[in-house]
Amino acid sequence: MALADMRKDYGLTGLLEKDLAKNPFRQFEQWFQEAAAAKVIEPNAMTLATTGRDGRPAARTVLLKACDGRGFVFYTNYESRKGRELDANTRACLLFPWIAMERQVVIEGAVTKVTREESEAYFHSRPRPSQLAAWASPQSTVIAGRAVIEESYRVIEQKYEGRTVPLPPHWGGFRLIPETVEFWQGRRSRLHDRLRYRREAGGDWVIERLAP
Repeated sequence: MALADMRKDYGLTGLLEKDLAKNPFRQFEQWFQEAAAAKVIEPNAMTLATTGRDGRPAARTVLLKACDGRGFVFYTNYESRKGRELDANTRACLLFPWIAMERQVVIEGAVTKVTREESEAYFHSRPRPSQLAAWASPQSTVIAGRAVIEESYRVIEQKYEGRTVPLPPHWGGFRLIPETVEFWQGRRSRLHDRLRYRREAGGDWVIERLAP
């Protein structure tokens, strides 16, 4: 399949050092709000890259559910592949691909579990069918067919009929605590702007420009 006709030159805008907030969280919030205002489809969708004990990489799309000065939070089954890999290697990478805006944000750092209280609060804010699904699905395991998971859901639905669905012990949140946050803006002739925040040992952020 020839892809030559799909080449594109970028040029919507640029990104200069003077345009950046001093804190990467404030800069991210600004770009996130701009992505939402531009009606980017699911602006909180991000690629999560992990590696297991064997060093094999894996990536998947997850949803950002919270962001503050402590880090970037997402939720999952702790016994899923990503959960097991993050248990084995707590370092991970997040990528927000806001393609329509010719932007991306790449975040690298260490991951830790959020408190059980945070997981409880978020879990009970979810639609009830999603709460039931967290119990029904043995995420990332091999199953014989669609009927298996549908039957599992039916059993769980009956079990908790008329009752509050409790938080599963194997389900909860992770928080990625950033060490670097790179803001990428497409530019013409592939001379893209790449400005990276890097956290120093004392906690201060240094802004660096990377070659495109």
